[in-house]
Amino acid sequence: MTTIYVGNLPFSANEADVRVLFERHGQVDSVKLINDRETGRPRGFGFVDMPAEAAKAAIEALNGYEMSGRALRINEAQERAPRPPRGGGGPYRR
Repeated sequence: MTTIYVGNLPFSANEADVRVLFERHGQVDSVKLINDRETGRPRGFGFVDMPAEAAKAAIEALNGYEMSGRALRINEAQERAPRPPRGGGGPYRR
């Protein structure tokens, strides 16, 4: 299974639109579009899970594909680097 990053999505795109686009290149196991935590509005990117061979074909075919006037950025998703701990601890100053 390969996870594909899909960036620069139009804000009007929904999971069904993305699924149909990627199914042209093989079986799609899941689609997840990311929304802003505070507003609930789309952030313009998401992830698609596909078998490795289908994912490779989809990445090659769809990187730069224009959807509603926006050129999609498609590549294999990378593991997110761990975030450093947040500061703010320590003694209070008066």
